[in-house]
Amino acid sequence: MGRRRWVVLAGAVAVVAGLLAGGPLTARAAAAPASAPDGPAALLDPSPPGSNDWHCRPSDEHPNPVVLVHGLGANQAANWGYLAPLLAQHGFCVFSLTYGRNPLAPPPLSQVGGLQRMEESSLELAAFVALVRGATDADKVDIVGHSEGSLMPDYYVKFRGGDEYVDKYVAMTPLWDGTNTAALASANQAAVGIGLGPGLGTVFLPLCGSCREFLHGSPFLKKLASDGGPAVDGVTYTTIMTKYDEAVVPYTSGRLDGDDVTNIVLQDHCPQDLSEHVAVAFDPVAAQYIVNALDPDHATSVRCYSVGPKGLPGYGQD
Repeated sequence: MGRRRWVVLAGAVAVVAGLLAGGPLTARAAAAPASAPDGPAALLDPSPPGSNDWHCRPSDEHPNPVVLVHGLGANQAANWGYLAPLLAQHGFCVFSLTYGRNPLAPPPLSQVGGLQRMEESSLELAAFVALVRGATDADKVDIVGHSEGSLMPDYYVKFRGGDEYVDKYVAMTPLWDGTNTAALASANQAAVGIGLGPGLGTVFLPLCGSCREFLHGSPFLKKLASDGGPAVDGVTYTTIMTKYDEAVVPYTSGRLDGDDVTNIVLQDHCPQDLSEHVAVAFDPVAAQYIVNALDPDHATSVRCYSVGPKGLPGYGQD
């Protein structure tokens, strides 16, 4: 593939990734993935503070290690600089990975995650969960995911046997019913309807296999919704949505049906929380809901803060 075509593809993917990512396609996210605890790749893809201490042993109070799963176009360092140390301070064993790197993409796109089809990324997650369980002697893990990381792990849970190994599943800015942001889903459906094959896939698929899968009505989402919906028996789900989500359109796509599901809209309790899609990963209000979901026996009342659209990184850690 010529360099000029890669530049065009990179620009197209940047539009989607900028909308759906846990962080933008910038140097902040430019690090090669490493799903193993050691090795040269770890120097390029540093673990966020508080994460990937492979000597951590879960306590009786927090028996499940927490696995953090980033969004499209981000990596573990970009997505979890706030939440990983906060969870570690609360006594959790915290682990994170970067998944879905496209080996065909040129730098810096070769160094960001979430670009592979989510079916393939779910295999990486399965291997990482097995690694975490082996290192910690834990029977199960808890998942905390953001954006793509709120959706992709459910493929692992539902179709790759992950329900045996996942206890609690916390999804930030989820999109169980997909998104029509920037009318991309409508455009894709219209292209298919007039005989243009896979529609937007001709643009996105060579570089970003996951991009079309986010769109409302995609085959991936239809499969995830089959046989009773995305929620899997035996797994406790918590979804955290924001009314100011500019990437998940409508934000109510994040609602999940199920017997063991709690749906949270941040502004229902804290109207002064203006966090948009990316900022939820750095939001002290969302963080309280996450801690409560992971440790429901010791849940506390959620304190409201005035949070700007970009969040308040580092705030609320005391």
